[in-house]
Amino acid sequence: MRKLKLFFVALAALVGFASAPAHAGGEGHGVWRNPKDNVRVEIKSCGASTCGVVVYASPKAQADARKSGYDTLIGQQLLREFEPIGNGAMRGKVFVPTLKVTLSGTAEFIDARTMRAKGCVLGKVLCKSQIWTRVDTVTAGTSRVSS
Repeated sequence: MRKLKLFFVALAALVGFASAPAHAGGEGHGVWRNPKDNVRVEIKSCGASTCGVVVYASPKAQADARKSGYDTLIGQQLLREFEPIGNGAMRGKVFVPTLKVTLSGTAEFIDARTMRAKGCVLGKVLCKSQIWTRVDTVTAGTSRVSS
């Protein structure tokens, strides 16, 4: 279950970019936190598409990443090659470090500061959605990962 959590963390982060042009002055980029606020992902342009990079991870989230063979979760590009698919949604690839896999993911924008992400690990058999919140900063005491 812990391994699936990071997948949905990453997936949820992309929603802010999905519809932000209609709600955020054309800028879908920003920092988004998961419901427990133990991971924050910055959505930004990466070449011709959109990506999401971890800019904050709690000590527990970092420990889970280390157990999976990663020195740090911060700086990991969890959202890759996201593109708009219409109706305020995006689709792309979600990298799950704890599972060491890349999966397909989609996201739906609710409003300028709220997003809902839904992902299915095994086709449409094992699915979950999560609400994320846009924040103005990376958690206090941390620094942004440089581009």
